[in-house]
Amino acid sequence: MNEIMTTGRPSEPDWLRMTIEELVAYRDAENRFRASPAVRAISGDPDPGAAIDWQEVALPGRGLSVRVYRPAARAGGDAELPFVLHVHGGGFVGTAVQSDWVNSHLAAQVPAVVVSVEHRLLDQRTPLSAAVADGWDVLQLVLQAAERWGIDAARTAVFGESCGALIGALAAIRARESDLHLKAQVLVNPAVDVTEAMLDHASVTQHARTPTLAVPVLQLFQRLAVAPGTDPRALSPLCADSLNGLAPALVVVPTHDPLADHGRRYAERLRAAGTSTRLAEFPGAGHAFLSTPGLARQADAARAEIREFLRAHLIG
Repeated sequence: MNEIMTTGRPSEPDWLRMTIEELVAYRDAENRFRASPAVRAISGDPDPGAAIDWQEVALPGRGLSVRVYRPAARAGGDAELPFVLHVHGGGFVGTAVQSDWVNSHLAAQVPAVVVSVEHRLLDQRTPLSAAVADGWDVLQLVLQAAERWGIDAARTAVFGESCGALIGALAAIRARESDLHLKAQVLVNPAVDVTEAMLDHASVTQHARTPTLAVPVLQLFQRLAVAPGTDPRALSPLCADSLNGLAPALVVVPTHDPLADHGRRYAERLRAAGTSTRLAEFPGAGHAFLSTPGLARQADAARAEIREFLRAHLIG
């Protein structure tokens, strides 16, 4: 298994000194690795009960790819399936393909149409706000064309991992402000604080150098996330003025994760605001464990927790 983790994978860069050209080259190589068949032993095989394909969507001023998962038995486009908007993790690196294992399972087993956003990735020219806009715009696009997508717009949830959970949490807040009634939000190992205090949480110190996430990566993420002159609170769900009236939340926290306290604090704030919230902690699991079921034994239990939470709120 260790051979799979290293064969064909780019060498870890100097996170804090890399140029934009080095960052782009690294993430292109890393994303090819994450999407390669050889990695399936780690990232998990897709559920055979789901059909998966890429689609191109037209958003305001740009095009974007989305990865779409449907129950295979209903792949022809039957209407009235619940809709789950998924946003992958990674921030400045990552691809929807890395989440095939969990998304295909949810599509087949909830069942639902899952649309995973291949959002713009951070670099020195592309701030986090671009990825946030991609998530929100895809959510709106699908809901506005519900019949064409074969979904029931009244049964919609958002689901994100890491940076994708930040995008999902912000979408849930914006949905409330737009009178769009989501049924659920699922936030897995969420990064919800990109303010100057992002690295001040105790879990960051306690788990500063884990195999799947280390402080230098977070430092690069923090530096790229917020463009100069931008109020970081606008991109930090943890610092939102109000968290009341949001969709019921499942917050999944692996305990051996620098960002564990991000998830815990966000769950506390959601509960204090009166938003129905379940905090599910997975002892011994590391960051991004849901994307590595071949290595993380807790991934199966987390996937089942997410499936049952979505089923309860989307199917009833």
